[in-house]
Amino acid sequence: MTRTQQTDSVFERLPDQARLWVFASERPLSQRECAALFERVDGFLSRWKAHGAPLAAGRAWLYDRFLAVAVDESVTPPSGCSIDALVHMLKELEAEIGSRLVDNTPVYYRSSRGVERVSRGGFRKLADAGEVTLDTPVFNNTITRLEEFRGGKWEGPARQSWQGRAFFQV
Repeated sequence: MTRTQQTDSVFERLPDQARLWVFASERPLSQRECAALFERVDGFLSRWKAHGAPLAAGRAWLYDRFLAVAVDESVTPPSGCSIDALVHMLKELEAEIGSRLVDNTPVYYRSSRGVERVSRGGFRKLADAGEVTLDTPVFNNTITRLEEFRGGKWEGPARQSWQGRAFFQV
């Protein structure tokens, strides 16, 4: 499978203080599924509004499974309804591509096989067995600012993320 990594030009120009959401597909998407995702998400972001005002928003797609959406709150802050609309669109997209995107419970980490997805209980078992360590690269999909994403806080060793605090004695 070809590895798709794509960032739109708006995402690249957004300030570090931009609000960020990271969504993860439960499995890598095919090229066809990526194309469907790009079409749906890009169309939504081009029309995304809060209380009638357009949002300055962009997206990045990484490792065929991670969608990062950012919005410049200094232009127009997103409202609760606009955030709900984003989540609703992603839920509809889940049915189209056959993969969950809106689920913050799994742990994503990197192994010799690539990016892995496991339940929190499964990650705990891997940690207890020494199969993942504080040095294991993990993905912190709970970050909320673009500066964290750009500054290496999204992907890094477990010791520098919530996974290190939750699953290891640090």
